[in-house]
Amino acid sequence: MTAPTKPSPDTPADINALSGSALGENLHSPVIDWFDENARDLPWRRPEAGPWGVMVSEFMLQQTPVNRVLPVYEQWLARWPRPADLAKEAPGEAVRAWGRLGYPRRALRLHGAAVAIAERHGGDVPTDHAQLLALPGIGEYTAAAVASFAYGQRHPVLDTNVRRVLARAVTGAQYPPNATTAAERKLARALLPEDERTAARWAAASMELGALVCTAKNESCHRCPISAQCAWRLAGKPEHEGPPRRGQTYAGTDRQVRGKLLAVLREAHVPVPQAALDRVWHEPVQRARALDGLVADGLVEPLPGGMYRLPLS
Repeated sequence: MTAPTKPSPDTPADINALSGSALGENLHSPVIDWFDENARDLPWRRPEAGPWGVMVSEFMLQQTPVNRVLPVYEQWLARWPRPADLAKEAPGEAVRAWGRLGYPRRALRLHGAAVAIAERHGGDVPTDHAQLLALPGIGEYTAAAVASFAYGQRHPVLDTNVRRVLARAVTGAQYPPNATTAAERKLARALLPEDERTAARWAAASMELGALVCTAKNESCHRCPISAQCAWRLAGKPEHEGPPRRGQTYAGTDRQVRGKLLAVLREAHVPVPQAALDRVWHEPVQRARALDGLVADGLVEPLPGGMYRLPLS
């Protein structure tokens, strides 16, 4: 007799039957109740943040922890409380204000989205998911997150935290695949509560559960509201069987060199000569490669005479 195959993130069991099923309902209520008691008081969750505040937070929180985002977010919203305020500025100012959050192309994308909102939507973040998705710099995740968190709409919101919660609780795997799969999207859609308001709450609650309890390492199963039905815990917490999960390195990488080059340009407020940039990194080939990459990405603008500045257009 052939043993039954173990569900995996790529082949979740009977996901077509999950919508409105006991499984989905048994997940929703305890997780949402837990969220009501334990959600962090974050500025983008407050009513005064508005859709623009939600959008700014979603750009900043990609691959960046909350504690690093908070001060930059507050300064950003104080300076640019509406998309039109940012749209009036040069894109280089967005890069400057981004500071050391990392992945500064996000600043350019957020500026581009603000310009499009000002030009196409009268300065208001659109409510329609398709219109959000059509904005420059906004992908499937960000469009769903803004529609859900800002407007209370029913969309599957799949960030790393949610994907990990679903992988463990439903499919019995320690980690989701490295890249989001069609099977994960199908599972997330099947698990969405039918009620729009409940679906939006579920999106936020499952994300918070992954951030605070069902963490990548040192998970706190004793604090988890769904530990009794978690497929991964019930299976004895089997080790991850997929490709090795490599931690991101920073020291000595082109990312570090790019950050040092941008730091000089952010602080200068005037065009900077090549010689000033040459001093930030000892290895000339890597330094030149990093600078060329910044220029190619539109983060740095070369000027005649070997001068450089943050972009003005």
